[in-house]
Amino acid sequence: MDLKDTIRTIPDFPKPGIIFRDVTTLFKQPQAYKQLIDGMVTSLAGRQIDLVVGPEARGFVIGSALAYALGAGFVLARKPGKLPCETIRYEYALEYGSDALEIHADSITPGQSVVLVDDLLATGGTALATIRLIEQAGGKVAAARFAIELCDLNGRERLRGYDVEAVLQY
Repeated sequence: MDLKDTIRTIPDFPKPGIIFRDVTTLFKQPQAYKQLIDGMVTSLAGRQIDLVVGPEARGFVIGSALAYALGAGFVLARKPGKLPCETIRYEYALEYGSDALEIHADSITPGQSVVLVDDLLATGGTALATIRLIEQAGGKVAAARFAIELCDLNGRERLRGYDVEAVLQY
């Protein structure tokens, strides 16, 4: 199955000139969803992975399935104020302003092997922020995996030095 056939393309969303790649249409198709996760599992073959970290919200959908398939734990990276216990935070710059992600302070044990997973690698800002959180907690970033990479936005360049793969590239 060509997974690109399962991705809905929406022009001019969320603003004019943007082409939005909607993975929710892939998620609702069992064979496509399985193929996506299986592809990520295959790319990590032979590695001991302790945890998968996924930023909200689509990172939860892919990350929890990947963690299950790998026999690993799953850690949620959330927007500030969403987690109930002590957190660690990483703030990062956006084109206009800033944002932040948090994980529970006790979610990663120093030295654990961790995979970052999300639906999209665009400019790399969210991915790099998540990597910084993992490292701040003492985790070792084993890899970063994405369903889609928007190659013309050069997000991979911001993640230089890390093992980065995307199942689909546009």
